[in-house]
Amino acid sequence: MGRSDQEFADFAAAASGRLLHAAFLLTGDRHRAEDAAQTALVRVYASWRRIRRQDPYAYARAVLVNHVRDGWRRPIREYATEELPEPPGSSGVDVAEDVTRRRWLTDALALLTPRERTVVVLRHYFDLTETVVADELGITVGAVKSMNSRALQKLRSRIGEPVLGGELR
Repeated sequence: MGRSDQEFADFAAAASGRLLHAAFLLTGDRHRAEDAAQTALVRVYASWRRIRRQDPYAYARAVLVNHVRDGWRRPIREYATEELPEPPGSSGVDVAEDVTRRRWLTDALALLTPRERTVVVLRHYFDLTETVVADELGITVGAVKSMNSRALQKLRSRIGEPVLGGELR
């Protein structure tokens, strides 16, 4: 393995967990999140020589968000089968606090539109400034502020619990 490949392998090992978690927050589905995080890492590897000396994590994050957003634009194809899939949560009672928080967070984020969800995840999970979020999404800072405010208000009114304060991390 070459030096450049080893650098990428080290980067992928360090960043994959956080990318996967962010993808899960953006998609709400574990399998789609795994695919999205893997796709982001593949695309980062393809551009590794060009981006490795800059900020590869920022590049990976942008690739991840763009990939998930592209998925929203394409229709989801469903294929009929003879057997129904198991309903979510049918595998037993969740007892771990982490699982409960994750379910709460996923349900809360599902209340938002895809754009609102992206803004909330970028602002509060990645802790990016409004300016950086606006640049990454190609919208104005005012649009980021209003979407974030509207999304947080939507979450507060429908859930009735504190929305931020460490819950998104």
